Amino acid sequence: MTTILITTANGETGRPMVDHLLEMGFDVRAMVRTDDERARRLREKGADVVFGDLLDFRDVRAAMEGVQRAYFNYPIGDGLVEAAVMFAQAAKEQDLELIVNMSQIQSRPRARSKTTQNHWLSEQVFDWSGVPTTHLRVTFFMQWLLYISGIIRYGRYVLPYDPDSRFAPIAGRDIALTAANIFTAPDEHRGRTYTLTGSAEYSHRELAAEVGRVLGKELPYEQVTVSTFLDMLGMADDTAKLVHFEAVTFDQREGRLAGVSDVARRIIGRPLVTVEEFVNEHRSLFELDYTKATA
Repeated sequence: MTTILITTANGETGRPMVDHLLEMGFDVRAMVRTDDERARRLREKGADVVFGDLLDFRDVRAAMEGVQRAYFNYPIGDGLVEAAVMFAQAAKEQDLELIVNMSQIQSRPRARSKTTQNHWLSEQVFDWSGVPTTHLRVTFFMQWLLYISGIIRYGRYVLPYDPDSRFAPIAGRDIALTAANIFTAPDEHRGRTYTLTGSAEYSHRELAAEVGRVLGKELPYEQVTVSTFLDMLGMADDTAKLVHFEAVTFDQREGRLAGVSDVARRIIGRPLVTVEEFVNEHRSLFELDYTKATA
C-alpha cells in the first residue's frame, strides 16, 4: 500500500488533501505541529498523525520513514529554503517516487519578496535533489475572503492591493484535489510545473462587487496600506507578512497574478469552486447574527 506524507495537514490544502487521499484508498501520514482537537479528527478519519517541525531534520526524517510520496508546504515566514533542503534530503534517503511542492504563481529568481524568491529557490532544491517533483505555482486562495470575513460582516471590503489589479482566485480544496490526483499518477506529472488558478478572473474591485452581490449588500472596495491591513487582522507584529504583502502589491501591478489557467480543472476533471459557491458555503462567517447581537 502506498503511503503519502502530508505536511501542514491542518491547513487549507493539507486537511482536504488528507480526506481526498483516504477516500482514494491511500495510507496517509499527516504531519502537524501540535496534538490538539484537529489532530484528533485526523486520526479519527484514519490518518497516521505524526508531530514535528519542518525545520527539525530529525522530525522530517522520522515523518518520511516508510513513505513513498509526499506533499511539501511551508507557511509564509523564515526558513523555507532550509526546510526544503531537509525535506529533499530525507526524501532522497527514502527514494521517494514523487514530491508535490506548493509554490507561488509569481515564483522567480529576482522577486521583490524574499518569500517569493525562496519559493523559486526551493523549486531548484527539489530539482537538484533528483527526487521526482511536481511544482504547483498557485495564485491567491479564495480563503483570503475568510481572512477579511469579520470586516465584510460590517459592510466593508478592505485589502492592501490596487483595486484594478487582477487575479483568478482558487479554493484551497480545489488545490488539494489537484494534488491528490497528481499523487495517483506520479509518472504522468513528475518534473512538471503547473500554474493553478480559479476559472474566473476578477479585479479586486470586481471581486468585492461579486461577494456583495451574493450576500445582497453593497461592498465598496477599500484599499489601505499593508501595515493598516495587518493591524486590522491583529497581525501588526508579523514582519514576514508585512514585507511579503508589500512586495505582492507590486507583483499585482505588473500583472504577475493575472490570467486564467485550466490546469486544475483538467486534472480534477470537474468545474472548480466558484466565488458564489465559496461565499454561500461560508455564509455564516460573512453575516451578522442579529439574534446573538440582540441578546
